[in-house]
Amino acid sequence: MISAIKNKLFTTIIGGAIIIAFFSLLSRILGLLRDRLLFSTFGAGDVLDTYYAAFRLPDLIFNTLVLGALSAAFIPVFLEYWHKDKEQAWKIANSVLNIMLVVLLALGLLGFYFAPEIVSMIAPGFDLEKRLVTAELTRIMLIGIIFLGLSNIASSMLNAFKRFTAFAIAPVMYNIGIITGIIVLVPIIGVQGLAWGVVLGAFLHFFIQLPALSKLGFKYSFCLNWRMRGVWKIGALMLPRTFGLAINQINQVVNTAIGSTLTIGSVAIFNAANNLQTVPIGIFAIPIALAYFPLFSEAWVKKDTDQLIHAFSKAMRRILFIAIPSSIFIILLRAHIVRLVLGAGAFDWTDTILTARTLSFFAISLFAQSLIPLIARMFYALQDTKTPVIASAVSLALNIYLSIKLSMIMGVAGLGLGFSIASIVNVLVLWLLLRKRLGDLDDRKVFKSIMKISLFSIIAGWAMYGILFAIAPFVDTHTGLGLLLQAGAAGVVGVAIYLGLAKIMRLYE
Repeated sequence: MISAIKNKLFTTIIGGAIIIAFFSLLSRILGLLRDRLLFSTFGAGDVLDTYYAAFRLPDLIFNTLVLGALSAAFIPVFLEYWHKDKEQAWKIANSVLNIMLVVLLALGLLGFYFAPEIVSMIAPGFDLEKRLVTAELTRIMLIGIIFLGLSNIASSMLNAFKRFTAFAIAPVMYNIGIITGIIVLVPIIGVQGLAWGVVLGAFLHFFIQLPALSKLGFKYSFCLNWRMRGVWKIGALMLPRTFGLAINQINQVVNTAIGSTLTIGSVAIFNAANNLQTVPIGIFAIPIALAYFPLFSEAWVKKDTDQLIHAFSKAMRRILFIAIPSSIFIILLRAHIVRLVLGAGAFDWTDTILTARTLSFFAISLFAQSLIPLIARMFYALQDTKTPVIASAVSLALNIYLSIKLSMIMGVAGLGLGFSIASIVNVLVLWLLLRKRLGDLDDRKVFKSIMKISLFSIIAGWAMYGILFAIAPFVDTHTGLGLLLQAGAAGVVGVAIYLGLAKIMRLYE
């Protein structure tokens, strides 16, 4: 009986991960299309520098208060009350929603009023005209954080009940909104259309989840009962996580500030490379972490430490099975990826070289970036949101130091290398602290998997490298078709050899 229940739960988790991964893949494809439209239309220059810099303040507010902080605190507490008193759980949900709405409105208004001054601090290297345009775009984008705030509270409730479909579709709708802004609004109202596209995407992100939320039995009521014990508990758990996310956002602000002092287009190139390297993270690492989070929370509530460690080990090995070869393949195919995805219109060869170089340095830490969301959620499941802040603080200090030093030597690529080194330190600190908390994390099995995965990835990488050279004389690499044929053949061979070795050697993952 127990075995049947565990199998059903495991199937639910894997099914949820597959649903999230599928729509994450679709969202990432749309994201690549979005970036191609942006860079082919405007190039890596002033317009996209201002566009990406304009995201910093809205992202600072939203990502710090809502994204990650809310779900990490909300889901464990909501589930705890749901098992005791369902009506009380809904009251807590409504109170949290309304409190968050009030806070976001207040911060949005402050951000709107002080946008020019804040932009001057975020992008000190911009001239006056670029700062004014950035402030204007920032003010429009601030409207979007209201919809995203509501949407992520809805996502947290759906995630708690393991209802992943609408939650997974939401990012797809967000990208559709931004693409609509590029194609439809920009020709009508100019560069402001980019910002209004972001607002439209945020609205769609929220709207698509309403039917699924209604089916759960949620009914909105204007309740601001901040004195409820459950609300206080969520707030207490959010506070350390909020600091941790603030650290991550400060990281982004610092990178933007440094990038603004480099050559024109550096902010755009940094963001383009970052967007490309996060594609595999968004497709497999985040979905697995999100899908396993409710399982971690339930296992900890039931004091089933063995099940908790077993599930964590399995999730970690599955992530590494994809992250390690992805890192090697991205580094080898960096120029092909950048040229095929972004290389059109105003995006020239110089932009391609700089972006590809930055991308390769980002890819070094792909394994670390992929594991951080999973390990962090282990701490959240333990209702410990303080420990990840320690790791984030260490990572931030290191990243700021390295980014300043390396950018002086390497330009925008130095930002990518500094970020990677800091990410690797971050995941090591998290791992050591988690191991100190729970003891043996199935270390022997994890180590054996890492050794096998790394070996197979290196062999597949050498094969891919050989195919690139073997095909080069037979295709015109100055054309998109030639690049696609060369990269496609090398990629197919590399993946086939990697999967073949894994199958022959009976690698569990």
